[in-house]
Amino acid sequence: MTSPANTATDHEPPSGSPSPERSNTRLIKRHSPGTRVWHWVNLVALVILLMSGLQIFNAHPTLYWGDQSLSENTVLAIGARRTAEGDARGYLQISDYRFDTTGVLGWSQHNDEYSQRAFPAWATLPGSKWLAMGRNWHFLAAWIFATSLVAYLIYTVIRRQRRRQIFPSAHQWRQMKQTFLDHARFRFHHVSDYNVIQKLTYIVVLFGLLPMLVLSGLAMSPTMDAAWPWLPEMFGGRQSARTFHFIGAVAIVLFVVIHVGLVVTSGFFNNLRSMVTGTYRINVSDEANQRDE
Repeated sequence: MTSPANTATDHEPPSGSPSPERSNTRLIKRHSPGTRVWHWVNLVALVILLMSGLQIFNAHPTLYWGDQSLSENTVLAIGARRTAEGDARGYLQISDYRFDTTGVLGWSQHNDEYSQRAFPAWATLPGSKWLAMGRNWHFLAAWIFATSLVAYLIYTVIRRQRRRQIFPSAHQWRQMKQTFLDHARFRFHHVSDYNVIQKLTYIVVLFGLLPMLVLSGLAMSPTMDAAWPWLPEMFGGRQSARTFHFIGAVAIVLFVVIHVGLVVTSGFFNNLRSMVTGTYRINVSDEANQRDE
Protein backbone atom coordinates (compact mmCIF):
# COMPACT_ATOMS: atom_id res chain seq x y z
CA MET A 1 0.00 0.00 0.00
CA THR A 2 2.66 2.43 -1.03
CA SER A 3 2.79 4.90 -3.82
CA PRO A 4 5.63 6.33 -5.91
CA ALA A 5 6.13 10.04 -5.58
CA ASN A 6 8.13 12.25 -7.91
CA THR A 7 11.21 10.83 -9.61
CA ALA A 8 13.82 13.50 -9.09
CA THR A 9 17.28 12.34 -10.22
CA ASP A 10 19.25 12.83 -7.02
CA HIS A 11 22.59 11.13 -7.62
CA GLU A 12 24.43 9.42 -4.84
CA PRO A 13 27.93 10.88 -4.44
CA PRO A 14 30.59 8.45 -5.70
CA SER A 15 33.08 6.98 -3.26
CA GLY A 16 36.26 5.64 -4.82
CA SER A 17 36.01 3.80 -8.13
CA PRO A 18 32.43 2.62 -8.59
CA SER A 19 31.84 -0.85 -9.91
CA PRO A 20 30.11 -1.20 -13.31
CA GLU A 21 27.01 -2.46 -11.49
CA ARG A 22 26.88 0.54 -9.13
CA SER A 23 27.60 3.02 -11.97
CA ASN A 24 24.50 1.73 -13.76
CA THR A 25 22.26 2.78 -10.85
CA ARG A 26 21.17 6.01 -9.24
CA LEU A 27 19.07 7.12 -6.30
CA ILE A 28 15.73 8.82 -6.88
CA LYS A 29 13.12 10.29 -4.55
CA ARG A 30 10.27 7.78 -4.68
CA HIS A 31 8.02 8.37 -1.67
CA SER A 32 6.93 11.68 -0.20
CA PRO A 33 6.93 12.23 3.59
CA GLY A 34 3.12 12.07 3.62
CA THR A 35 3.08 8.68 1.89
CA ARG A 36 5.67 7.29 4.28
CA VAL A 37 3.80 8.50 7.36
CA TRP A 38 0.53 7.11 5.96
CA HIS A 39 2.16 3.74 5.32
CA TRP A 40 3.62 3.27 8.82
CA VAL A 41 0.63 4.67 10.72
CA ASN A 42 -1.69 2.33 8.87
CA LEU A 43 0.64 -0.61 9.38
CA VAL A 44 0.41 -0.09 13.15
CA ALA A 45 -3.36 0.44 12.92
CA LEU A 46 -3.82 -2.76 10.89
CA VAL A 47 -1.82 -4.83 13.39
CA ILE A 48 -3.93 -3.50 16.27
CA LEU A 49 -7.14 -4.04 14.27
CA LEU A 50 -6.22 -7.62 13.44
CA MET A 51 -5.13 -8.69 16.92
CA SER A 52 -7.94 -6.91 18.76
CA GLY A 53 -10.37 -8.26 16.16
CA LEU A 54 -9.27 -11.81 16.97
CA GLN A 55 -9.86 -10.99 20.64
CA ILE A 56 -13.44 -9.96 19.78
CA PHE A 57 -13.94 -13.00 17.56
CA ASN A 58 -12.87 -15.31 20.40
CA ALA A 59 -15.92 -14.20 22.41
CA HIS A 60 -18.15 -15.87 19.80
CA PRO A 61 -16.01 -17.90 17.38
CA THR A 62 -18.73 -18.68 14.84
CA LEU A 63 -19.67 -17.00 11.57
CA TYR A 64 -23.13 -17.07 10.02
CA TRP A 65 -24.82 -16.06 6.80
CA GLY A 66 -27.90 -13.87 6.93
CA ASP A 67 -29.25 -11.62 9.63
CA GLN A 68 -29.54 -14.10 12.52
CA SER A 69 -27.03 -16.31 14.34
CA LEU A 70 -28.85 -19.61 13.81
CA SER A 71 -27.08 -22.96 13.73
CA GLU A 72 -28.41 -23.71 10.26
CA ASN A 73 -26.80 -20.48 9.02
CA THR A 74 -23.31 -21.41 10.24
CA VAL A 75 -20.51 -20.77 7.75
CA LEU A 76 -17.44 -21.23 9.95
CA ALA A 77 -16.79 -22.28 13.52
CA ILE A 78 -13.69 -22.73 15.66
CA GLY A 79 -13.91 -24.65 18.91
CA ALA A 80 -12.95 -27.72 20.91
CA ARG A 81 -14.61 -31.06 21.64
CA ARG A 82 -13.96 -34.13 23.75
CA THR A 83 -13.07 -37.39 22.06
CA ALA A 84 -14.32 -40.79 23.18
CA GLU A 85 -11.07 -41.18 25.12
CA GLY A 86 -11.74 -37.92 26.97
CA ASP A 87 -9.04 -35.90 25.21
CA ALA A 88 -9.78 -32.32 24.11
CA ARG A 89 -9.28 -31.58 20.43
CA GLY A 90 -9.43 -28.22 18.69
CA TYR A 91 -11.18 -27.94 15.35
CA LEU A 92 -11.93 -25.59 12.48
CA GLN A 93 -15.23 -26.25 10.74
CA ILE A 94 -16.03 -24.72 7.34
CA SER A 95 -19.51 -25.66 6.15
CA ASP A 96 -19.64 -29.47 6.49
CA TYR A 97 -15.87 -29.98 6.62
CA ARG A 98 -14.06 -30.23 9.95
CA PHE A 99 -10.27 -30.03 10.42
CA ASP A 100 -8.23 -30.89 13.52
CA THR A 101 -6.37 -27.76 14.66
CA THR A 102 -5.34 -28.75 18.19
CA GLY A 103 -2.56 -26.57 19.56
CA VAL A 104 -3.28 -23.71 17.17
CA LEU A 105 -7.01 -23.07 16.83
CA GLY A 106 -9.76 -24.09 19.24
CA TRP A 107 -7.53 -25.66 21.88
CA SER A 108 -4.20 -23.97 22.62
CA GLN A 109 -1.67 -23.46 25.38
CA HIS A 110 -1.27 -20.30 27.45
CA ASN A 111 0.86 -20.00 30.60
CA ASP A 112 1.64 -23.75 30.43
CA GLU A 113 -2.05 -24.64 30.45
CA TYR A 114 -4.31 -25.74 27.59
CA SER A 115 -7.76 -24.22 27.31
CA GLN A 116 -10.53 -23.68 24.77
CA ARG A 117 -9.79 -20.58 22.74
CA ALA A 118 -10.51 -19.95 19.04
CA PHE A 119 -7.28 -18.07 18.34
CA PRO A 120 -4.23 -18.49 20.62
CA ALA A 121 -3.53 -15.86 23.28
CA TRP A 122 -0.33 -14.63 21.58
CA ALA A 123 -2.39 -13.51 18.55
CA THR A 124 -4.82 -11.32 20.52
CA LEU A 125 -4.71 -7.84 22.05
CA PRO A 126 -4.62 -6.48 24.66
CA GLY A 127 -4.83 -9.69 26.74
CA SER A 128 -5.87 -13.29 26.46
CA LYS A 129 -9.50 -12.71 27.52
CA TRP A 130 -10.04 -8.95 27.87
CA LEU A 131 -13.01 -8.39 25.56
CA ALA A 132 -14.02 -4.90 26.70
CA MET A 133 -10.55 -3.43 26.24
CA GLY A 134 -10.11 -5.34 22.99
CA ARG A 135 -13.22 -3.63 21.62
CA ASN A 136 -11.89 -0.22 22.71
CA TRP A 137 -8.57 -0.83 20.97
CA HIS A 138 -10.35 -2.08 17.85
CA PHE A 139 -12.66 0.93 17.56
CA LEU A 140 -9.86 3.45 18.20
CA ALA A 141 -7.61 1.92 15.53
CA ALA A 142 -10.60 1.58 13.17
CA TRP A 143 -11.41 5.29 13.24
CA ILE A 144 -7.76 6.23 12.67
CA PHE A 145 -7.51 3.77 9.80
CA ALA A 146 -10.86 4.65 8.17
CA THR A 147 -10.21 8.40 8.33
CA SER A 148 -6.76 8.14 6.77
CA LEU A 149 -8.05 5.73 4.10
CA VAL A 150 -10.84 8.07 3.01
CA ALA A 151 -8.42 11.01 2.84
CA TYR A 152 -5.92 8.92 0.84
CA LEU A 153 -8.56 7.76 -1.66
CA ILE A 154 -9.87 11.28 -2.19
CA TYR A 155 -6.32 12.52 -2.76
CA THR A 156 -5.72 9.71 -5.27
CA VAL A 157 -8.87 10.51 -7.24
CA ILE A 158 -8.53 14.29 -7.43
CA ARG A 159 -4.78 14.54 -8.10
CA ARG A 160 -3.85 13.84 -11.71
CA GLN A 161 -0.23 12.95 -11.01
CA ARG A 162 -1.35 10.52 -8.33
CA ARG A 163 -3.77 8.83 -10.74
CA ARG A 164 -0.93 8.26 -13.21
CA GLN A 165 1.13 6.67 -10.44
CA ILE A 166 -1.62 4.27 -9.37
CA PHE A 167 -3.46 3.33 -12.57
CA PRO A 168 -1.63 1.29 -15.28
CA SER A 169 -0.67 2.98 -18.52
CA ALA A 170 -1.54 1.59 -21.96
CA HIS A 171 2.03 0.36 -22.35
CA GLN A 172 1.90 -1.46 -19.00
CA TRP A 173 -1.33 -3.20 -20.02
CA ARG A 174 0.40 -4.43 -23.18
CA GLN A 175 3.35 -5.70 -21.15
CA MET A 176 1.19 -7.53 -18.60
CA LYS A 177 2.06 -11.03 -19.82
CA GLN A 178 5.79 -10.34 -19.76
CA THR A 179 5.51 -8.77 -16.31
CA PHE A 180 3.79 -11.89 -14.97
CA LEU A 181 6.51 -14.08 -16.50
CA ASP A 182 9.25 -11.91 -14.98
CA HIS A 183 7.64 -12.15 -11.54
CA ALA A 184 7.24 -15.92 -11.87
CA ARG A 185 10.98 -16.15 -12.59
CA PHE A 186 11.82 -13.70 -9.76
CA ARG A 187 13.21 -11.19 -12.25
CA PHE A 188 12.55 -7.74 -10.84
CA HIS A 189 13.22 -4.47 -12.66
CA HIS A 190 14.20 -1.60 -10.39
CA VAL A 191 12.56 1.40 -12.03
CA SER A 192 10.86 4.55 -10.77
CA ASP A 193 7.31 3.46 -11.59
CA TYR A 194 5.33 0.51 -10.25
CA ASN A 195 4.59 -2.31 -12.70
CA VAL A 196 1.12 -3.38 -13.75
CA ILE A 197 0.90 -6.21 -11.18
CA GLN A 198 1.71 -3.86 -8.31
CA LYS A 199 -0.72 -1.23 -9.55
CA LEU A 200 -3.60 -3.68 -10.04
CA THR A 201 -2.98 -5.15 -6.60
CA TYR A 202 -3.04 -1.74 -4.95
CA ILE A 203 -6.21 -0.78 -6.83
CA VAL A 204 -7.98 -3.92 -5.60
CA VAL A 205 -6.77 -3.39 -2.02
CA LEU A 206 -7.25 0.39 -1.81
CA PHE A 207 -10.54 0.69 -3.68
CA GLY A 208 -12.06 -2.72 -2.95
CA LEU A 209 -10.81 -4.72 0.00
CA LEU A 210 -10.14 -1.94 2.51
CA PRO A 211 -13.42 -0.05 1.88
CA MET A 212 -15.27 -3.36 2.21
CA LEU A 213 -13.63 -3.92 5.59
CA VAL A 214 -14.65 -0.46 6.77
CA LEU A 215 -18.25 -0.74 5.53
CA SER A 216 -18.76 -4.27 6.86
CA GLY A 217 -17.43 -3.13 10.23
CA LEU A 218 -19.89 -0.24 10.30
CA ALA A 219 -22.69 -2.61 9.29
CA MET A 220 -22.20 -4.55 12.53
CA SER A 221 -22.83 -1.45 14.65
CA PRO A 222 -26.41 -1.15 16.00
CA THR A 223 -26.05 2.64 15.91
CA MET A 224 -25.07 2.66 12.26
CA ASP A 225 -27.81 0.12 11.47
CA ALA A 226 -30.41 2.49 12.92
CA ALA A 227 -29.06 5.44 10.93
CA TRP A 228 -28.34 3.54 7.72
CA PRO A 229 -30.54 0.39 7.59
CA TRP A 230 -29.43 -0.19 4.00
CA LEU A 231 -25.85 -0.82 5.13
CA PRO A 232 -26.28 -4.32 6.66
CA GLU A 233 -28.75 -5.16 3.88
CA MET A 234 -25.98 -4.48 1.38
CA PHE A 235 -24.08 -7.44 2.84
CA GLY A 236 -27.13 -9.68 3.27
CA GLY A 237 -27.61 -9.00 7.00
CA ARG A 238 -25.54 -8.19 10.09
CA GLN A 239 -24.20 -11.71 10.44
CA SER A 240 -23.22 -11.78 6.77
CA ALA A 241 -21.42 -8.47 7.30
CA ARG A 242 -19.45 -10.07 10.15
CA THR A 243 -18.52 -12.94 7.83
CA PHE A 244 -17.42 -10.51 5.11
CA HIS A 245 -15.38 -8.63 7.71
CA PHE A 246 -13.59 -11.82 8.77
CA ILE A 247 -12.89 -12.89 5.17
CA GLY A 248 -11.56 -9.42 4.39
CA ALA A 249 -9.22 -9.59 7.39
CA VAL A 250 -7.87 -12.93 6.18
CA ALA A 251 -7.35 -11.45 2.71
CA ILE A 252 -5.42 -8.52 4.20
CA VAL A 253 -3.16 -10.93 6.08
CA LEU A 254 -2.46 -12.82 2.83
CA PHE A 255 -1.74 -9.55 1.04
CA VAL A 256 0.71 -8.47 3.75
CA VAL A 257 2.50 -11.85 3.68
CA ILE A 258 2.90 -11.71 -0.11
CA HIS A 259 3.83 -8.02 0.02
CA VAL A 260 6.58 -8.62 2.59
CA GLY A 261 7.80 -11.66 0.65
CA LEU A 262 8.19 -9.59 -2.52
CA VAL A 263 9.85 -6.77 -0.58
CA VAL A 264 12.47 -9.26 0.67
CA THR A 265 13.05 -11.07 -2.63
CA SER A 266 13.19 -7.95 -4.81
CA GLY A 267 15.67 -6.10 -2.60
CA PHE A 268 14.87 -5.73 1.06
CA PHE A 269 17.20 -2.83 1.92
CA ASN A 270 16.30 -0.84 -1.20
CA ASN A 271 12.56 -1.23 -0.61
CA LEU A 272 12.78 -0.53 3.11
CA ARG A 273 14.91 2.55 2.55
CA SER A 274 12.35 3.93 0.08
CA MET A 275 9.66 3.77 2.78
CA VAL A 276 11.92 5.17 5.53
CA THR A 277 13.93 7.91 3.80
CA GLY A 278 11.99 8.11 0.52
CA THR A 279 15.00 7.27 -1.67
CA TYR A 280 15.09 4.28 -4.00
CA ARG A 281 17.90 2.92 -6.15
CA ILE A 282 16.86 2.29 -9.75
CA ASN A 283 18.65 0.56 -12.61
CA VAL A 284 19.43 3.15 -15.28
CA SER A 285 19.25 0.63 -18.14
CA ASP A 286 15.88 -0.73 -17.00
CA GLU A 287 14.55 2.81 -16.64
CA ALA A 288 15.77 3.77 -20.13
CA ASN A 289 14.28 0.62 -21.68
CA GLN A 290 10.95 1.31 -20.00
CA ARG A 291 10.80 4.84 -21.42
CA ASP A 292 11.92 3.76 -24.92
CA GLU A 293 9.17 1.15 -25.08
